[in-house]
Amino acid sequence: MSTVLAGPSAGPLAPDPRLGRRQRTLVGLAWGALLLNVLTYADTATVVPLPTLAGSALTQGAVLVALLLALVVNPGGVVRPQVFLLLLTVLAIGASAASLYSEFFLSATFRAGRMVLFVTVLWLLSTWFGRRDMLLLRMHRTALAVVMATVYAGALVAPGLAFAFQDRLAGVVWPIPPTQVAHYAAVLLGTSLLLWMCRLVGGVRAGLMVLLSLLPLLATHTRTAVIGVLVGLVVASLSLLMGHVRVRRTLMVAGGGGAIGAALFISPLTVWLLRGQSADEANKLTGRTDVWSAVADLERPWIEDLFGWGLSDQSFGGLPIDSSWVATYVDQGWLGVGVQAAVLLLLLLMAVVHRPGPERAIALFLVAYCTVASVTETGLGAPSVYLLDLTVAASLLVPGWRARQP
Repeated sequence: MSTVLAGPSAGPLAPDPRLGRRQRTLVGLAWGALLLNVLTYADTATVVPLPTLAGSALTQGAVLVALLLALVVNPGGVVRPQVFLLLLTVLAIGASAASLYSEFFLSATFRAGRMVLFVTVLWLLSTWFGRRDMLLLRMHRTALAVVMATVYAGALVAPGLAFAFQDRLAGVVWPIPPTQVAHYAAVLLGTSLLLWMCRLVGGVRAGLMVLLSLLPLLATHTRTAVIGVLVGLVVASLSLLMGHVRVRRTLMVAGGGGAIGAALFISPLTVWLLRGQSADEANKLTGRTDVWSAVADLERPWIEDLFGWGLSDQSFGGLPIDSSWVATYVDQGWLGVGVQAAVLLLLLLMAVVHRPGPERAIALFLVAYCTVASVTETGLGAPSVYLLDLTVAASLLVPGWRARQP
């Protein structure tokens, strides 16, 4: 028995009645397990103390749960061939090969194996790409909203603990650093605004989501996330200018209001941006450039320069690298950097040739945001929420297809 997965009668953002509730639930749970897998458990103070070993086991074991759920909903292993996932596969194979001669063989091999499983689950979910109801986008937003609910709960229950790190909001129900909180809030904020501008969600619902996303974004004092949201929204909005009056009006109001607000509140804005740092510290991106310079001075054999030395904890000399490009170069060499760039370029080209509409706009927002964030955050070369963001973008950009349900 077969079921059409996508068709012309499926309304945007409305669940397709031809896809059963059980299937939608399983896809959502598989996606949620992937997100849990990339919620790295840090050994920091939380409202409910959990042994580090237990927390790590939950996150690292979640990819196996995601794989099991994906196989249940797609028992036939039906996949949709596409270049985006092929590039991620090349990245995973390169990481696995580099781990074979890594100085840290066991840890590098474990991380590479986890990445192979992560990409395998994405392949199994690829049969739900190209759906008019934007199923994976809905599941991604739901999963992020659940995570943000835990951040709010922690801030309400233990505000002192939630703002203990340099007065920046962090998750303390589950340990989530401010930069990750900002990322989740930024994606929810940007996609909510775009869905409202495209008249796919109502004003009250969108307004509530925007407010609940904007507050934690500002409370994290994460400059990269704010810049990424602004750049992403501008790029996405420009793609909608010709066909949406609401978009043009919103851009005009936002542009004028932003200019007036910047002029009136330049002093507090500067304080917020510096967050207690000196100008020199801000210029060095909180010490990031020192680590990047040390990596640039690194001398290693040509094979490691080409393929890296296997997946690590994305640190160098005991300090976090905090750049997807530098971290990928260290772990996966120039091959990994090239594949990472090819992924972003591919999605950009897919967006250029895609028909104008909400799918293209949201995909452009996600690609632009991830590109900006990749400069000072890691994630594009290993399992992360950034790869999930880009997978959602890819799912929005592929043309709809008719497939037999596995």
